[in-house]
Amino acid sequence: MRNLGKHLVFLYRSDSTVYTIYTHKSQRNNMNLIIKQRSSEPIYQQIARQIRNQIIEGELEADDQLPSIRGLAKDLKISIITTKKAYEALEADGWIYTLQGRGSFVAPKSSEIIREENLRKIEFSLSEVKRLAGQIGLSEDEVMEMYRDAQKEEV
Repeated sequence: MRNLGKHLVFLYRSDSTVYTIYTHKSQRNNMNLIIKQRSSEPIYQQIARQIRNQIIEGELEADDQLPSIRGLAKDLKISIITTKKAYEALEADGWIYTLQGRGSFVAPKSSEIIREENLRKIEFSLSEVKRLAGQIGLSEDEVMEMYRDAQKEEV
């Protein structure tokens, strides 16, 4: 479904809906959200996680305006309470800030926040590597050799 008046695109998959939200015609960055209705993760957490990841990846930049709480709720066809909860979680963690009467904006990147988030991702990835290596009987030395090979390929 396409609605060019609102600049909203819906792409349907079996258990999720992909939403591309265009907040302002002048804004260069679009916010893509995938809402999985059957996920055990609450929708507000799905929204907050995806916005946070788009900030980390640089897809949303400091001072970019986010959709209004009401507008996002309407576009996603969810409760205003759900979008408000997502924005409150992002604001509490320092990812966005809100100016009364003007809206919510991406906060300037704190290198410490980005560092902590990336450290969490690395820890998760390392746990997954350890689990997978254990399943196929790879030794720590073999895993480290794979890492060194990957490092060489990037240079």
